[in-house]
Amino acid sequence: MLAAILGYFFRRLTATYSINSAEQKAKLEIESAKNKAEQIVIEAKNKAVGILEELKNEEKERKLQLSRLEERLIKKDESLDNKENDLKRQENEIEKEFSAIKEKTNQLGELKQQAIKKLEEVAGLNREEAKNRLFKSLEELYREDLAIALQKQEKERKEEIEKKGLEIMITALHRYARSHVADATTSSVNLPNDDIKGKIIGREGRNIKTLEKLTGVEIIIDETPESLTLSSFDPFRREIAKMALEKLIKDGRIQPAKIEEKVEEARQELDKRVGEIGEAAAYELKILDLPKEVLYLLGRLNYRTSYGQNVLIHSIEMAHLATMIAQELGLDVEAAKRGALLHDIGKAIDHETTGTHVELGRKILKKYGVDEKVIQAMQSHHEEYPFASPESFIVTAVDALSAARPGARRDSVENYLQRLENLEKIATGFEGVKNAYAISAGREIRVFVTPEKIDDFGALQLARNIAAKIESELKYPGEIKVNVVREVKAVEYAR
Repeated sequence: MLAAILGYFFRRLTATYSINSAEQKAKLEIESAKNKAEQIVIEAKNKAVGILEELKNEEKERKLQLSRLEERLIKKDESLDNKENDLKRQENEIEKEFSAIKEKTNQLGELKQQAIKKLEEVAGLNREEAKNRLFKSLEELYREDLAIALQKQEKERKEEIEKKGLEIMITALHRYARSHVADATTSSVNLPNDDIKGKIIGREGRNIKTLEKLTGVEIIIDETPESLTLSSFDPFRREIAKMALEKLIKDGRIQPAKIEEKVEEARQELDKRVGEIGEAAAYELKILDLPKEVLYLLGRLNYRTSYGQNVLIHSIEMAHLATMIAQELGLDVEAAKRGALLHDIGKAIDHETTGTHVELGRKILKKYGVDEKVIQAMQSHHEEYPFASPESFIVTAVDALSAARPGARRDSVENYLQRLENLEKIATGFEGVKNAYAISAGREIRVFVTPEKIDDFGALQLARNIAAKIESELKYPGEIKVNVVREVKAVEYAR
């Protein structure tokens, strides 16, 4: 019992001691925190005081700088005021001097008028009469010298212009160089073997006659191995015949019906190729807005010749030369270039309709809405129309330059081709004639008639009439054979 009581008092004592100890520790920590807080407040006050001092110093420095800037501005303002006063003073002085000069000028003018009046009174002439008399006397005195000087100046100017023009043309020719070979009137077709020649000829010459009739080309089969020759003055016909032959050789079946089929295919393919050739020519010259119909006719010029010169190549060359010359002279380059390219466009159809190629060309270009400046540039190259623009002179000049290149043209060839064309025109001018082809170098003309319109007796009479007209209208060496062909086909179906 006593032990329990002692234990109880011991625990109370221990607890009381612990509580007192905790209170003491808490008091110490609170005291320590208060000290730290006071220390922090003191440090913060010190920092605030330092910042305020810095701000005051900076403010003083800014005020000092503003003061200095203000002093400089005041000095500059004073300087500007002084300069303005000086300028006003100088302006006043200049105005005074100008007034004095003006007054003296007026005085001099009055004195001059008085002097002129006195001179007129003394001479008995007014000013205009004296001037005219002076000029007249000078003209009479130096008439011969003036005439010589004017002639000399005109001659020197003319020589200078001719020299400059020659330099421009020579420079253009040097800058544009293209080889020239006059077109021939024959084409060669390579054969896989000589046995194919018999198929081309056919039984009793049936195949070769059909091919010649459909194409208007003379086919020459000689001893030359693995080759035959197509002869015609028309490159377009020769190309159709060549393409058709190549198709027949590749197919292997050569007979009249197949020949008609392949010739028609060749015509269609060549029409497509003609359009592509025209587009390529325009693209070479960077002309991209021509109508398709004009491009097609332009491509057909690739199969036309002028004195043996390919007309399309001739036109392209002219366009390049016209571009260079127009650039040198500062003229309309596009009008000159297009006029040169299209100057012979009428030759694409001149064998199909009446009229000169210049007139036909003008109609074509107007029909398809080509610029009037281009038409004016191209219409004068044969002087059928007056020169309506400076560019028309350029087109005429480059036409002569291109045609004059060595080897570009052959006059005798053109005369020969013209005779063949005239032969065909005479024959096709008769009623009932379907086609007419000049062959054997113009020594024979084959005329195909419509059998429903011309009978056998009419064919004989037609041959005599054509021969008589050729004799009366054409000049030619030797004789020309007129061969009228009347072919009747009878077709019937068994059902």
